Amino acid sequence: MPCFNAEANIENSILSVLQQTEAHFELIVVDDGSRDTSLTILHQLQGKDSRIKVFSKANEGAGPTRNYGLQHASGEFIAFLDSDDYWDKDFLNIMQSALLQSNTDLVYCGWQNIGLEGGRGEPFIPPDYENEHKYESFLQGCRWPIHGALTRHAAIDAVGGFDNHLSSCMDYDLWLKIATSHKIHLVPQVLSFYLHHEGEQITKNKARIAFNHWQVQKNFIQQHPDVIDALGNEKIRDLTIGELLRRGYDCYWQRDLVAARTIFKAVMQHHYGSLSDWKYMLPSLLPYSLHQKLLKKMDSSS
Repeated sequence: MPCFNAEANIENSILSVLQQTEAHFELIVVDDGSRDTSLTILHQLQGKDSRIKVFSKANEGAGPTRNYGLQHASGEFIAFLDSDDYWDKDFLNIMQSALLQSNTDLVYCGWQNIGLEGGRGEPFIPPDYENEHKYESFLQGCRWPIHGALTRHAAIDAVGGFDNHLSSCMDYDLWLKIATSHKIHLVPQVLSFYLHHEGEQITKNKARIAFNHWQVQKNFIQQHPDVIDALGNEKIRDLTIGELLRRGYDCYWQRDLVAARTIFKAVMQHHYGSLSDWKYMLPSLLPYSLHQKLLKKMDSSS
């Protein structure tokens, strides 16, 4: 569990681990140079439960912090939990049993957003990816959060852990590398919960996330050129540039115009999209204020 300025939520996240029905575990928490009272809270909790191991270091970001925690982990199985999210009390028990019974290297489960406008988001169960389309599915994306999986430590080591150069999508990079080189298994239950709040969250910069996701895809293709032979150039473009365009549309319809314009410009530079797509993308070449006025006029007339 990486921790950075998480005083508002860290205790609840840790309690969701301590209250697991599977009691045999170690909880490694790495404080990443917090400037609030997070470290004090961590030491207080550590004093009450010997299963908690607290480490502290200078701020480096989520990827290096998770790798630091992995270096100190002694268990055969690894699960990640961010300091503002939580698990169902049966997460470890169900996931460990599934991993052992399926004889796979990674199991993943359903999840649910908490704290969205109106309360909870709809619960979501990801597809069963262990099929002939696994490469194609994972190259496009991964539809479970970082705390929605249990993995063998050896599988993480085999792919080199987290990429320290990524500011986001380091979990997608890890799952992509593990899933395409190891067997995985779906647990069709909602066992993990993602908390949306007003604090610092990696997922808030949508343009950065979109470009990091694209970078992960490009890195993987460069390291696995056989993917191009298997899927073909057009399919690769649909899975990569097409996914970037889809994320641009997400920003556009949510009226995050700054992110949408940035993404649309990158897509146009690669000459991707239909005429209908370009109808939405081309106004991104206008000055921002003019583009904004155009959208406001469209919104008011609809």
